[in-house]
Amino acid sequence: MFQKVLIANRGEIARRLILACHELGITAVAIYSDADADAPWVRLADERYNLPGVSATDTYLNQTTILDIAQACGAEAIHPGYGFLSENPAFATACAERGVVFIGPSPEAMELMGSKARSREIAEQAGVPIVPGVDGAGMSAAELQTAVAHIDYPILIKASAGGGGKGMRVVWSADEFVDAVQAARGEAKNSFGDDHILVEKYFTEIHHVEIQVLGDQHGNVLHLFERECSIQRRHQKIIEETPAPVIRNDDLRQRMAAAAVSLAKAVGYSSAGTVEFIVDEKGGFYFLEMNTRLQVEHPITELVTGIDIAVWQIRIATGEALPFTQDDLQQRGHAIECRVYAEDPAHNFLPSIGKIVVYERPSGPGIRVDDGIESGTAVSPYYDPMLAKVITWGHSREEAIGKMIRALQQTIVLGVTTNIPYLLAILHEPTFRRGHTSTNYLPEHLPNWQPAPLDDDGWLGAAVFELLQGGGKKGGTAVSTAESIAYDPWGETAVWRNVKR
Repeated sequence: MFQKVLIANRGEIARRLILACHELGITAVAIYSDADADAPWVRLADERYNLPGVSATDTYLNQTTILDIAQACGAEAIHPGYGFLSENPAFATACAERGVVFIGPSPEAMELMGSKARSREIAEQAGVPIVPGVDGAGMSAAELQTAVAHIDYPILIKASAGGGGKGMRVVWSADEFVDAVQAARGEAKNSFGDDHILVEKYFTEIHHVEIQVLGDQHGNVLHLFERECSIQRRHQKIIEETPAPVIRNDDLRQRMAAAAVSLAKAVGYSSAGTVEFIVDEKGGFYFLEMNTRLQVEHPITELVTGIDIAVWQIRIATGEALPFTQDDLQQRGHAIECRVYAEDPAHNFLPSIGKIVVYERPSGPGIRVDDGIESGTAVSPYYDPMLAKVITWGHSREEAIGKMIRALQQTIVLGVTTNIPYLLAILHEPTFRRGHTSTNYLPEHLPNWQPAPLDDDGWLGAAVFELLQGGGKKGGTAVSTAESIAYDPWGETAVWRNVKR
């Protein structure tokens, strides 16, 4: 087992990985930018080192500085979490050259699966169903249009490198095709430095389902069942759950899982990874891509399987073999994850920047919160605005949803605007409750959502927030902003009472 591991990430995933290290008795090393100097996950670490600057390029993407810190502090391994350097084969190679273990798959596996074109070829060779389409490498827009003439519109153009919706265009008719190809190639070049595109059949009513896999360095590859991640805004997931509502029979589940394991074995995959599929309403499924890292939504799989994926990533990186077999694993109950973002759903989801004056996480049976914030944390414009993940488990989907509603209602974040009201609106919506959650769900069911006007409790909360920000009095005397933030209005006895009459 490693003695010391450096966590090359920030926020809730840094905290999650620090806890995984502590579970194994490993010294956890945090690195932090100037903007994150006072973050709670930094204090949680056993050792901490500054990355001067605030931009991602200067800090959490600065490979040389991170490796220098790892060697200087004696860290035997680096865990990249997700995002940043997690799927960067060059960084994994640089780690090996410095004698530091990269906790993740091999650079070769990452490189193969990082190319949508190459991974599509490998999937087809491994017998995994793929979406009908054409690789556009070396083809002009006109040649490509001829090559896809056998595919019915709509058609999807997407960048071979990268993701997140960049370099992606949906084409509804032949008249739009050439312009869309040129636009997609230009955006792909600007975003990823590579204008390689793929053209595929676009399905208008699909579900996004992914299979979690776990492989060791001894050739063992298992699946940890599926997650459905169809609730997406601008191609970004916001609610995930397992088991997937769209999978209504075990035969489809087993065929998808077998395909995912087959693909992982084809590239000699070790560590945690996720094979993503699209599933149509008739039960057909097609390979989409493979994420060669720990996923944001891994906690829901942990809750239904009892497997600590983050811990096993570390164990696998030391060379340990998986001690359980596929027959030892089963899904128990239902789990849901909601991502809480600092953004304003009422104003086109603009990021909300500022200081979190009050933060209280929910608690109770079947509730888990992965976060990297506390009261007083500054939300900066430099990084992803996700604040926390609220995860619930129940014996049934209905029970898990009920717990999630209560958990989100208990979550208090004052100082920045969050998407919690929007998440609650989804959880209450009848179509979601029935499990009909295609990737078109949000535009179809909440296209122009706006928060409800404040009720009496809401106005009371606003008044308390104003008091905390410096607009109130303590014992009848005006107080400064600094004093009011430290001041607890619920303990006040001189002016008002904190009870309803």
